[in-house]
Amino acid sequence: MSEQNDQTVEQFGYRQELKRSLSFWDLLIYGLIFMVPIAPFGIFGSVFNASGGMVALAYVIGAVGMVFTAVSYAQMSKAFPLAGSVYSYAGRGIAQPVGFIAGWQILLDYILVPALLYIVSGIAMHSLVPAIPVGVWVVGFVVLNTAINYFGIELTARTNRVILVAELIVLALFLVIGIAALASGKASGDFISPLFNSETFTVGLIFGAVSVAVLSFLGFDAISTLSEENREGAGQVARATIGSLIVVAVLFVVQTWVAALLVPDRETLLADGDPEGTAFYRAAEAAGGHWLYVVTAVATAVAWGFANALVAQAATSRVLYSMARDRQLPRFLAWVHPTYRVPEYATFAVAAITLVVGIAMTSREDYGLTLLTTLVNFGALTAFLLLHVAVVVHYLIRRRSRDYLRHLVVPVCGLVILGYVVIKANLAAQVVGLTWLGVGLVIMLVLVFTGRTPRLSEPEREEIS
Repeated sequence: MSEQNDQTVEQFGYRQELKRSLSFWDLLIYGLIFMVPIAPFGIFGSVFNASGGMVALAYVIGAVGMVFTAVSYAQMSKAFPLAGSVYSYAGRGIAQPVGFIAGWQILLDYILVPALLYIVSGIAMHSLVPAIPVGVWVVGFVVLNTAINYFGIELTARTNRVILVAELIVLALFLVIGIAALASGKASGDFISPLFNSETFTVGLIFGAVSVAVLSFLGFDAISTLSEENREGAGQVARATIGSLIVVAVLFVVQTWVAALLVPDRETLLADGDPEGTAFYRAAEAAGGHWLYVVTAVATAVAWGFANALVAQAATSRVLYSMARDRQLPRFLAWVHPTYRVPEYATFAVAAITLVVGIAMTSREDYGLTLLTTLVNFGALTAFLLLHVAVVVHYLIRRRSRDYLRHLVVPVCGLVILGYVVIKANLAAQVVGLTWLGVGLVIMLVLVFTGRTPRLSEPEREEIS
C-alpha cells in the first residue's frame, strides 16, 4: 500500500479543520511522552508484587502484546488517516455501531487516565511537600495543562520535547548509578530473578501482573488521534506508533530489571506490596543515596502529572471531537477554535471531568489508584480487541488481502494475548468495565433507533498494504 500522502479527510466526508503542523518527530515524541520513558517508576512496586518479583518478565510480555497491537494500529492508520483512533478504525473497518463501542471503551481509558496521572503526581509531591494536599496539586496540574493545550497543538509539541529530554536524563542517571551499584555487589537478588523465578512462576500470575504493567505502555495508540494534524502522510503515523513503542519497551525492561535487583526490602515487597508507591525510589536510594530518591520521585511527579497528562488531555479531546462530529456525542464538542485550531469545548470538557474525578478520588483512603489503574487498562484493552478484529474484517475479508502475516497472524496473536490479560484482570475492574460496556450498548441502541447513526463515506481509492 502506498503511504497515501494525498489522501485527505474530505475523501471520508469531513472538512479539514484541525491544523496540520506535526512532523514524524513530533508524533514520535508525543508517543514517548504519553507512555513516559520513566513510567515504571510510579507503579514498579505494584508490578513487582503482582509478578512475584518477575517484573521484567511482565514488561516483556506486555511489550509483545502491545507490539502486535501497534502493528494493527499502523495498518488501520494507513487505511483511515483520521482523528478518533480506534473509534474511527473499528467504525470504518467493521461497522459504525462497533466503532461507537470501541470509542466508548477507549473513553474509559482516556477520560480516567488524566485523573490517575494527576493523583499519582499529587501523592509524590505531597510526600515531598506535606503542607500542600494532594487535591491542590491535582487542581494545579489540570489548570496548567489545560491552558497549554488550549493555545494549540504546536505549543504542546514544543513543551513535549523539553520534558522528554529531562526524563531521559533522569533515567540515564538512575541506570548509570544503578548498574555501578550492582557491579559493586549491592544486588539484593539473583540476576535472573526479575525475568524468571521458578519458585513463584505461574502463567496466571504473570498475566495478572501484565494487566497492571500495561498501564505503562498505554499512549502509543494516542498518536493516531493526531492523524489530521500530521503534515507528512499516514505512513508517518504508522512508523511513529511502532517506533515509540519499541523504544519505551527496551527502556522499561532495562530499568525494571536494574531496580528489581536493588530493592532493599524484597521479601516485604513480595508479601505486603507497595501501599505507599515508593518502591522504585527506595531502590534508587539504595543505589545512590537519598538525593537519588528525591530526584526520581520529583521526576515521576513532573512526568506523570505534567508531561503525560498534557498529552493525555489532548488525545482525549480529539476522541470526543471525532465522536461528536459523527453525532455520537453532543455536537458542541466538535467546535474548533477559529484561531488556535483545537477542539475548544472538548478540551474544557476533559478538564472538567478530570477535576471532578481527581478530587473525588483523593477523598478515598487509597486515592482510588487501584480502581483507576485497572479501569483504565480494562477500557484500553477491550478497545484494542476490537481493533484487531477490524484489521481482519477490513483487510482480509473486505479487501481480500493476501498479506496473511499483518492482516491475520498479527491481529489474532494480539487478540489471544490481550484477551487473556483481560481475563486475568482485577475482578472489580471487570465488573465496572463490563457495566460501562453495558451502558455503551444501551446508548448505541438508542442512537441506532433514533436515526443518529451516520452514513460514513468510503475513500475514493484504497490500495492493499
